[in-house]
Amino acid sequence: MHVDQWINDVSPTLVYVIIGLIIGLESLGIPLPGEIALVTAALLAAKGTVSPWGVALCAIAGAIIGDSIGYAIGHKGGRPLFEKLGRKFPKHFGPDHLATAERQFQRWGMWAVFFGRFVALLRIFAGPLAGTLRMPYWKFLIANVLGGVVWAGGTTLLVYQVGKVAEKYLQGASYIGLGAAVLFGAGSALWLKRKAKKSRAEHPEQSGGKSGEPLAETFAETAD
Repeated sequence: MHVDQWINDVSPTLVYVIIGLIIGLESLGIPLPGEIALVTAALLAAKGTVSPWGVALCAIAGAIIGDSIGYAIGHKGGRPLFEKLGRKFPKHFGPDHLATAERQFQRWGMWAVFFGRFVALLRIFAGPLAGTLRMPYWKFLIANVLGGVVWAGGTTLLVYQVGKVAEKYLQGASYIGLGAAVLFGAGSALWLKRKAKKSRAEHPEQSGGKSGEPLAETFAETAD
C-alpha cells in the first residue's frame, strides 16, 4: 500500500497527528520519510480531505518540537551518542556523515540548522548535532523556528496550491508529487554522501571522531 493510500484511509484528525509525529520523530534524529508524508498530506488537503492550515500547523509544530528535543538529547548525550548511533546506523550516522555535518555547522553556524531543514540527512542531524556542539540555544531556536515555518509551512501551501490548480489531474499528480519527493530525498542523500567522501579525502585527520571538539569549543566561546 502506498503512503498516500494509507494516510487517505484514516480520519482527518489522525492525519494531523500522524504528520506531526512523523516530522517530529524525523527532526529529533530518527530516519523517517517526513517529506513524503508532508507532500501526501498537502495533496489530501487539495482534495478537501483535510485542512491545509491544519497540516501546515501540525507539520511546523512537529518540526520545531522534534528539533528541540533532538537538541536536548544531543546536549545531554554528546559525542558518545553519535559514536553509538554510528555503530548501529552507519548509513545515517557514520563518521563521514558526522564530519561533513560538522563542517557545515562550522561554515554556516546557526544557519546550518535553517538550511539543514531542506536536506534529508541534515534534517536528522541538525538538532542533536547543535546540542552536542553546545550551540547557544537561543541561536538554535531562532534558526529552528524559521526553518520549520519556511520548510513545513511553505511546502504544505505550495503543494496545496499546485494540487488545486491541477485538480482534475490530481490522481496522477499525487504519484508525481510523491515521486518528486522521493527523488529529492535520494538526491540530497547522495549529495551528502559524496560531500562526506570528498571531505574525508581532504581532511583525513577529522574522520577519527575528534572533528567536533574544536567546533564545540567555538560554540562554547560564542555562548560566553
